[in-house]
Amino acid sequence: EAPGLLRWKLHFRGRELNRAVGRNVVRKDGAAKVAGLARYVDDLTLPGLLHARTIRSAVPCGDILRLRFGFDTAGFTIVDARDIPGRNVVSLITDDQPCLADGGVRHVAEPILLLAHEDRDRLLAAAVDIEYRAREPVLDPARSPLAFKRIAIGKGDIDEGFRQADVIVEGEYRTGHQEHLYIEPNGMLAIPGDGGLTVMGSLQCPHYVHRALVELLGLPASKVRVVQAETGGGFGGKEEYPSMIAGHACLLALKSGRPVKLVYDRAEDMLATTKRHPSVVRHRTGVTRDGRVTAMDIDVLMDGGA
Repeated sequence: EAPGLLRWKLHFRGRELNRAVGRNVVRKDGAAKVAGLARYVDDLTLPGLLHARTIRSAVPCGDILRLRFGFDTAGFTIVDARDIPGRNVVSLITDDQPCLADGGVRHVAEPILLLAHEDRDRLLAAAVDIEYRAREPVLDPARSPLAFKRIAIGKGDIDEGFRQADVIVEGEYRTGHQEHLYIEPNGMLAIPGDGGLTVMGSLQCPHYVHRALVELLGLPASKVRVVQAETGGGFGGKEEYPSMIAGHACLLALKSGRPVKLVYDRAEDMLATTKRHPSVVRHRTGVTRDGRVTAMDIDVLMDGGA
C-alpha cells in the first residue's frame, strides 16, 4: 500500500481505539440479566422434551456386578456404555476418563447409567439398584502408583544457596478441595436433527465440548453444533466438565430421537463436578539475617483424583 494510505489507516484505527480505552463499555448481556429477561438453559423447553438424570456410583472403587430396575421401564430412555457410538472417553488433554463407567468404577459419583422421561416426577422416582464387588481405593495421592504429570523447574545451585543461608524455614502445608460455587448449576439441552446434534448449555469453552462430542458420538465435526447459552457463572468450573454432561444429554437425545434436557441440582453439582485440586506443599526456604532469600526448595503434590 502507498505510505500515505497506510499512515491514514493507522491514524484512523488509533482514533477508534481511543474511543474505547478508559471508557465504560456496556456488557452485551448486562441489560437482559438485570431485567430478569435472560433465559438460562433450565428456562428453555421444546416440544417433546425429555428430562434426564444420571445414575452414579455409590462406591469409590469396584466392579459392577449387576443392575436392577425398581420401576416400570416403559416410556423411559435408558443409556449405558454399550450405547456409545464413538469412543467411550471424555476427550480433553489426555483421553483417560470414560463418559460412562464400563464394568468398573474409579471414584464416587462416577456416571454409570442415564435415564430420560417426559415426566420429571417419574424420572426422579425411578430406583436403580447397583451391586458392586468393592475394591480398596487409593485415597492418598502420595500412595498413588500413577502420576498424571510431572513438572520440574530448576535454577542455580540450591545446595550452595542453603549454605549461604543464616536461617532455613521449613514446613508442610495442605489445601483442600475448592468448589467454584457458580450460582447456576451445570445444565445442557441436546437437540437431534439432520443427522447430527445441537447442544446448548452453561459452559465456558465451546471448542472443548465440540471436540469431546465428535469423539464420543463418532460424528463429523460439521454435524455437531455447540451453543453457549446464558451462563450463570463458571469461574473455571465450566471449562472442561460440560463436555461430560453434554455427552450424556446427546447420548439420550440420539437414542430417543427427542430433545433432552439434563440439569443438575445443587447437591449433585457439588458432589460430581471437578474442583480445584487439594495439595500437599513442602516448602523449604533459606534466608540471610538481612532478609535476602538464598534458596527455595518447593515440592507441590496435587491430588487430581481418579
